[in-house]
Amino acid sequence: MTKVFGARVEWIIAISATAGAAAIGYLAYKTYVCKDRHGKSLVNLQIQKDNPKVVHAFDIEDLGDKAVYCRCWRSQTFPFCDGSHTKHNDETGDNVGPLIIKKKDT
Repeated sequence: MTKVFGARVEWIIAISATAGAAAIGYLAYKTYVCKDRHGKSLVNLQIQKDNPKVVHAFDIEDLGDKAVYCRCWRSQTFPFCDGSHTKHNDETGDNVGPLIIKKKDT
């Protein structure tokens, strides 16, 4: 029973080995398991994942009186809003809503 600074050497070795293994495990997890880049989570989870960038363009004349677009990326009718942001906000505490474009009343 050798003691260093009042603690058993066996405990110091065990704690050091455990801390080292935990650090290596964490780094391996972050490197090989986490799919997001730079520690940030993905916004788009399912829409046009085969494209390098999701882009939609519309002519103003074709919009009609009002158009409502999704900004939460959860809509099943993307790029149009279907109200999926409500469930997303309830689950995550987020406050995202749709982009609404309408003609100015004259």
